[in-house]
Amino acid sequence: MSHQPYQQQPAWGAPPAPRPPKKKGPKIAAIGCGRLLALFIGLAVLGAAIGDSDDKDEADDKPSATSSAPALTDEQRASIDAAAGLPPKPDAATRKAYLDALDAIDPRIAKDGKDDQTVDRGRNQCSSIKSNPDDKDKLSQLALDRFTITTRLPDIATPQTGAKVTDAVHKHLCPDF
Repeated sequence: MSHQPYQQQPAWGAPPAPRPPKKKGPKIAAIGCGRLLALFIGLAVLGAAIGDSDDKDEADDKPSATSSAPALTDEQRASIDAAAGLPPKPDAATRKAYLDALDAIDPRIAKDGKDDQTVDRGRNQCSSIKSNPDDKDKLSQLALDRFTITTRLPDIATPQTGAKVTDAVHKHLCPDF
């Protein structure tokens, strides 16, 4: 039972004073509902803008009648990637050399049938190389985590393996970083 602050009673025969309306619903203390909604919308737009569409058909690249956002051009995607510190997507020969280098370290690192994912993970590792080029230990651990070697392949989850993966990424995907 909650206690109400003392209120003076109305005179005999007078109508009772109106009660303040009760507040219903969850309370969001740190951030207002409007700001929270704007954050979710912003994240959804950002996710749609930088989403990877390599596995779509050519018909999927055309904006649909129900699509509210225009499709990004290759130049726009490249600009977004560059702003995020990612190198450009590799050409076919570079991609093959990169995947072969990972296979030479251990064929299990590049998941079967998931070459696009392996390339994306390498490009993300390039972002870490660009922002932290001198911290070899951190880069090694990031590579182990990013390529899920730590969880999938604990028998090779060593700093040496992480360093080899980072070297392969650096050599083939982002030599300019």
